Amino acid sequence: MEPQWRRIQYEYRDIISTRYCMGGLISDWDNFNDSVNSISRPIQMGPVWAEAHHISGMPVYDRIWMSDPPATSYTACVAVKCAGLQSTNAEEKFLRKCREELMINGLNVAKQSSLFYIAEKVAAKLDGFSADNFKQDYISGAGTEAFKNDLKEVRYKNINRFPSFKFNNKSDKAILLTGYRPYESLRNVFNEFLIPSPETPIEKENYRNYFGNLMERELEEAIKSYS
Repeated sequence: MEPQWRRIQYEYRDIISTRYCMGGLISDWDNFNDSVNSISRPIQMGPVWAEAHHISGMPVYDRIWMSDPPATSYTACVAVKCAGLQSTNAEEKFLRKCREELMINGLNVAKQSSLFYIAEKVAAKLDGFSADNFKQDYISGAGTEAFKNDLKEVRYKNINRFPSFKFNNKSDKAILLTGYRPYESLRNVFNEFLIPSPETPIEKENYRNYFGNLMERELEEAIKSYS
């Protein structure tokens, strides 16, 4: 959902703030079973990812489930929370870089070496982010407690599909959307909160400069017109 979500982030950037909650999903393969998609072994995940690519139009490296299957998603989740110890911007940039390295380059983000490599990449482009501090926090387990708190929140709210979005406004009205959604569904949430939809078309270069790195599918979503 990056194309849809990024457009929302850009269009409503002056009125919303975002917090990421890591859901875990796969602690390890001995304890994972997705009865809906009939997945209990890594190799069975490949076709599901291929279908995700077909539906979303985003790059998805489904071959990793045959060549170098990640043993868990927990290590990457902890790493994202470690990045968040430095700043919310670092957390978001690190999460995005994890996705790019996995989905484009087939990097196994369950491995510590991969996460340290990603930290170096983020540090090279993000002022104020220290790869050394990240590595120290990861090794010491400094991000583990934050991840555990995320898991508690996800379970308390009974969220078992990802991505899920919870929207709150200042009057404590809340809307929860779960699973893959088109852009219009996200925009309709803001209409529910009586926030008008943007009318100004998105300029390509401004959009590229704001995010720094875009997939073609993301740019395509950004310049679509909606009534």
